[in-house]
Amino acid sequence: MIYIATDHAGFLLKEILKNYVIELGYEVKDMGTYSEESCDYPDFIIPAAQKVAEDLENNLGIILGGSGQGEAIAANKVKGIRAVVYNAPQLEIIRLSKNHNNANILSLGARFLTIDQAKEAVKLWLETPFLQEERHVRRISKISKFEGL
Repeated sequence: MIYIATDHAGFLLKEILKNYVIELGYEVKDMGTYSEESCDYPDFIIPAAQKVAEDLENNLGIILGGSGQGEAIAANKVKGIRAVVYNAPQLEIIRLSKNHNNANILSLGARFLTIDQAKEAVKLWLETPFLQEERHVRRISKISKFEGL
């Protein structure tokens, strides 16, 4: 399951990406917000991150905000979450976030990405595997141990 959430600044892009991810063949659960009315991002981002954390093997998240920074900070407060920010243009950071860090939430800065850049980033992130190399597994394990997982 892909959980998607945003604040008001990312609402329009969330609506586009939600449909795009469905077109790519994924199941999506929209965690809000549901309008461009001003809101507080933790109210939507934290519950989405909690849903991802319920099944770390199968769930992923896409979160959005004006910059994506605060959203990633909020998501990363949830045990087991490894949220990364993407604001363009270097797509290699998307690949590395999954290959090396097995990032389970992608945070996008809606004010810094075009629709096409956001779609390209989401598609690449969803399709990129975790490499499962010993050094990467070891490093993620240390983070999980610190979190008490």
